[in-house]
Order: sequence, then structure tokens, then C-alpha cells
Amino acid sequence: MLLDQSQDKISLIDEHGTFTYVNGAVRRILGFDPADLVGETAFEYIHPDDVETIRRVFERTLRSESFTEATVEYRFRAADDSWVWLESRMSNLTDTELDGFVVSSRDVTDRVRAEHEYAETASRLEEIAAASGDALWMFNADWSELLFMNPAYEEIYGMPVEEVKASPEAFLETIHPDDVVAVEDAMECLSAGNAVDIEYRVNPQEHYKRWVWVQGQPITQDGEIVRIAGFTRDITDRKRRERQLFVMDNLLRHNLRNDLNVILGTADLIEGTVPEVDDQTAIIRRTAENLLRSAQKQREIIELVTGQERRERIDLQEVVSESIATVRDRYPTATVSVTTFDAVTVRGRPELKAAVIELLENAIQNSEAVNPTVMVRLQQVGHHAELSVEDEATPIPPIEAAVLKGEHEMTDVYHSSGLGFWLVYWSVELSNGTISVHSEDGRGNRITVSLPRAME
Repeated sequence: MLLDQSQDKISLIDEHGTFTYVNGAVRRILGFDPADLVGETAFEYIHPDDVETIRRVFERTLRSESFTEATVEYRFRAADDSWVWLESRMSNLTDTELDGFVVSSRDVTDRVRAEHEYAETASRLEEIAAASGDALWMFNADWSELLFMNPAYEEIYGMPVEEVKASPEAFLETIHPDDVVAVEDAMECLSAGNAVDIEYRVNPQEHYKRWVWVQGQPITQDGEIVRIAGFTRDITDRKRRERQLFVMDNLLRHNLRNDLNVILGTADLIEGTVPEVDDQTAIIRRTAENLLRSAQKQREIIELVTGQERRERIDLQEVVSESIATVRDRYPTATVSVTTFDAVTVRGRPELKAAVIELLENAIQNSEAVNPTVMVRLQQVGHHAELSVEDEATPIPPIEAAVLKGEHEMTDVYHSSGLGFWLVYWSVELSNGTISVHSEDGRGNRITVSLPRAME
């Protein structure tokens, strides 16, 4: 009776592996009545992939001349023909009053499945990490032990992973001396429980010409920091392009501004000397001033596309209000009216203000009316904010609309007329937003910018 109340399956088997007794726990674990197994050979119920291993353990235990105890895991067929993982313990100790050797078995199916799932997940993660071009890493909370690092680290930093495992602080030796203090500050910040986003130079073998972007995140359990995980991405090519853009931008802006100032000065001189060519000098002056404005937009675009891809919380209602005020000051004869004006916060780039101003100015500049009218609507639509700018100007050319919607790439022979809409597109695109354009056949356009709301 006591054995029948046991949570473990208790059985007796003879030297041939035949059951001579099985307790009542077999009903709960395997679905058999004890009588169903008595007289049966245990090996006939063991999974084919496990039976030879279990038979060898059984025979080795019984043949041992000294006391021997063995514990094994294997699959045993249940009454419904499913497989149940058992952990069995037996020894070669027997008693003349017992009809066989005692085997105690417990159901470990859930544990084994969990271990297998964990192993499969770990294997997949290792495969992904091995194929990743980013260096993935994990340290303990005080950086004294490396818990994980994939092979990409060696390619980027120029130091074998084994060296970091042996001495975790060694990775500081791969960082440019001028950047070490900033990295150490970032490590302290992570250990204190704060996320980190940092760029610095690495790899002394390549004279520290490699730039990396690192994001780190502390991992907490029960309010305590237990690990620090993150990734490192090689951004050397991006940094090189940024430097090239800045050099070209500075040269072009400097040279262009100087040359245009010469043109404007010459136009003034001609206008004062030869008044009858006022119309022609006005064209020169207007064209030069437009080029100067384009140079400024070029600068804004370069700063936008080469800057850190960081988004922030933006009070869109405030941004639109300030943009409208700016445009009203610049164009006092124009009317900018507001219909729906919801208070909504988005997560985007700060350059969105320049994009809103550009949309409003474009609507005014392309209107043929003496007193242009522009209508603005800002509303919350589900998880997005929608900003619409409507005008009565001539329809936006398809090529310009394609720029706004991100459907056009500039080429040498087929290009859009200016940089303004590119500034709008990149500001919205880098803010994870979208733009739609609707133009009437006769007159009028409606440009709608949709931006994801910042969730609390």
C-alpha cells in the first residue's frame, strides 16, 4: 500500500529485464495497470533509439562485482503509444526475499523537453550570431566576466575572442586612446542601470581607422543588474561618407557663396550703370538668391542624412504653430488658416519643423493668387498623427510628388527641380513617417504627412 502511494514508479525486474512487480504509480505516469506490465520485458517498451544504451547500462550494473548504482534517462512507451521520458535509478543490490532488482523511475518529460527546446534555441542563436556581421556580446554586471561574444568581434576590433574571455578588460586595449575615457564612462553608466549609445574608434592593427556604433543595455532580475548585453556595428564606411559630404559641402558652400556674391554685386553695378537692363539684372539677382537658398537647404539635408539616427518626442502641435508663425512673418499677404488642430506628440527627428515650413512655403510660392491661401489640419488618427497642407496652387508635377512619396531616385538626366521636397521626404522618412500627395485636375494640392505617435 505504501509503494502504491509513491509518486515514483517502483518496479522489480529480474536479470532478464522482466517485470516481476510494478506499483500503482504506473497508472498516473504511463497509463498502464500494474498487471499489464508484470511478466513483460522492459526493453520491449523502451524507445528503439535508447534501448541499446539502456541494455548496456543494465548488464554492466548487474555484472559488477562490487556495489554499483546507475541513473539513466530514456523514453518509455505509454499505454496510448506516446513516449514518456523517465529517469530511472537502479543498483545491483538485491535481496533473497525480493523477486528481482529494484528500479525507481520518475517522469521527467517536461524537464527534458524544456532542455531540448533551450538547446535548440541556443543553437539557433549561436548560428545567427556566427553569421552576423555585428559583434554581439554579453558581460556580467561589473564587466569582470565575458559571458558571450560572437566571432565578428575579432574582425572589427582586431583581438581574438579568447583574449577577452581570459581578460575581459583587455578589449579596452583595442580602443583609440582618445576614446577610452568615454567608453569607460559608458561602461559605468551601463553598470548603473542606464542604456548606452556611443560611437568610437577601434582596432590598433588598422591604426584605429575603424569606427563603431555601440548600443548597450543592462539586464535586470528582481531589480538587480545581472548582465550587460549589446552589439557593435562597424560604421567606418558611413563615417567616411560623412567626412566626404562635409568636405564637399564646405567647399561648395564657400565657393558658391563667394561666387554668387560677386554675381549679385556685378548685377547691382550693371543696374546702376545701365538702367535700361533692369529686367535682366532682376533675373540675375533672383536666380542668384535662389541658389543661395538652395545652398542653405543643401546644408540642412547633409546635416539630416549624416547625423545620428536618433528620434525624440516632439510636440507636433507646437512645431506646426511655430512653423505657421514663421511663414506668416515671411509672407504677410498670404493666409494660413487652421481647421482641426489636435494636441499630439510624435517620435521623430527635430528637422520636422524645417519640413513643415517647406511645405507651407511651397504652397504659397507656387500659388498664382495675389493673396494665397493655405489650409492646415492636424489630427490624431489611431496610432498616428496626420498633418495635411492644402493649397489652391497648380497641381504638383508627378516627378515632384514622386520625390515626396519616396518613389523617385535622382539621376543625371531626369531630376526634380529643387532640394525642398527632398528635405521634407528625408525628414519624414527618418521619422518613420509616410507622405501622400493628392492633386486636383484643375487647381489645388493636398499633402498629408503621417507620423507614428509617441506612446506613453
